[in-house]
Amino acid sequence: MSPLSGFLAVIVFFTAILVAYLTKQFQNENSIYSSSNQMKKTNTNTKVKTIEKEKVVAETLNGRFAMLGLIAAMGAYLTTGQIIPGFV
Repeated sequence: MSPLSGFLAVIVFFTAILVAYLTKQFQNENSIYSSSNQMKKTNTNTKVKTIEKEKVVAETLNGRFAMLGLIAAMGAYLTTGQIIPGFV
C-alpha cells in the first residue's frame, strides 16, 4: 500500500467516524426538540406556532454537511494546491 493510499484510507475512516458521531448527536437533538417544539403566544388568543420537525432536521443536516465540505476543500487545497484535485 502506498503512503497516499494509506492517508486516504485514514481520511475515509475519520470521515465515517465523524458522520456516525453527528448522526448520534442529531438523534439526541431530535429527541430534545420533539419534547419542546411549541412556542406559545401570550395574547388572549392562545394560538400555538409549531415549526415542522422535518425543516429543522433538514437545516441542521445542511449546515453540518456544508461545514464538512469546507473542511474537505481546505484539506484538498493544503495537500494538492487545488480545490478540486485533477482540474487545472
